[in-house]
Amino acid sequence: MKWIGRLLKKIGDLIHVILNWMVKLAVLVSKRSLNILQIPFIVSGKITHFFKEVSRVLGETFIALFICAIGDLIAGILLSGMTHTLEMLPGLLVLIPGAIGMRGNIFGALGSRLGSNLHIGILTPELKKSPILNQNIISAMVLTVIMSIFLAFTAKGFCILLGFESISIMDFTVISVLGGIFSGAVLLPATLLISIKSYENGWDPDNVTTPLIAASGDLFTIPSILLAVQILLWVRNGYVETILFVIFLIIGIMGFIYGIKRGNQLKKIIMHSTPTLFLSSLFGTTAGTILNSSFSTILSNPSILALVPLFSGESGDLVSILGARLSSGLHIGSIESSLRPTGEVLRNFAIIVILAIIIYPLIGILSYFGSLAIGVESVGLSKMVFISTAAGLMITPLMLLIAFYLNTISYKKGLDPDNIVIPLSTSITDPVANTFLVMMVVFTLGLTV
Repeated sequence: MKWIGRLLKKIGDLIHVILNWMVKLAVLVSKRSLNILQIPFIVSGKITHFFKEVSRVLGETFIALFICAIGDLIAGILLSGMTHTLEMLPGLLVLIPGAIGMRGNIFGALGSRLGSNLHIGILTPELKKSPILNQNIISAMVLTVIMSIFLAFTAKGFCILLGFESISIMDFTVISVLGGIFSGAVLLPATLLISIKSYENGWDPDNVTTPLIAASGDLFTIPSILLAVQILLWVRNGYVETILFVIFLIIGIMGFIYGIKRGNQLKKIIMHSTPTLFLSSLFGTTAGTILNSSFSTILSNPSILALVPLFSGESGDLVSILGARLSSGLHIGSIESSLRPTGEVLRNFAIIVILAIIIYPLIGILSYFGSLAIGVESVGLSKMVFISTAAGLMITPLMLLIAFYLNTISYKKGLDPDNIVIPLSTSITDPVANTFLVMMVVFTLGLTV
């Protein structure tokens, strides 16, 4: 009978062990289940917390982007009405995207520098007279003339290289420089005013200044080019055009020499900005050649011209906002100069993605109704929105990477991101944006053939 007692005892011990493990397993499973069940609440809580943190940023940037969209829409409407001028002056379409981008690059970079200087206290909102402020203003004037000349030669070179019919180099130069002077005369005081007022009202200049300046560049560049074209037609093929051409070349050379010999800040801006803007002009002209290569398609669907400044402008504004925010973060130390995106960088990425999801369908709608308002035949609301949204979502991931790595690499190399990131990022974005836009136009319109 003893062996029965021992057997029962062993069975009891085994049952105890099994029950003990079952209890532990049940507790473990229940804890894991609770953790899994909490995931939606944790995620929703983090999303709620994120939106609470960035609601002000989203509000400021969306308002700025919407205002920019209206400006870009007006530019698009003006461009869609330029079909006769574009036919009369072949090759001009190659120049226009680069000219639009250049204004935003020069004055957007100026606004970014002013924003960074306001952040770190070098400048005050009153913008009292100071060598730094004076040199920033002079740099914008000098760079406008230099880059207008370079843009004209680049546009002509691309036309020759690709076999496009085009106007003469003197025609390109007169239009480009006069257009730069006319638009610069408006954009310089506008940049100063926007920087001051946004800072005085407690708005972050990085969220407001850069996109508003870029939109102002888009808005004023087209009328400036139209005015320059009108002047060219008055003086074309005569001594006056030749004299203007020579004068502009002399001013450009003397302005560059003056810039690199006067003041440390002015020299730094000119030396850093000139090669960057040269690259930007090449990218901008590439964007123009992409449009010019599809000129017949665009002429048969002129409402697409209304979308071009809107799409490239808003894409440039988004990447400019990100570039300016990352640049300020690097300057004040809230962002590390690491090649791997940190939490603060990812937070800024999320802001841009949210804005992209909102803004790209909106500009499709604006383009459609803008075309209707001036009596231009449209491809249709659904197609316009689809083209804009699909192309926009394709370009957004590239914009994030471009702005981030340009900021980080330039900062690591000891260069000021304010002078480099916005011009390069927006200029790289322009041809990519136009490429995706043309692809989606061909794809979408091809479906109906």
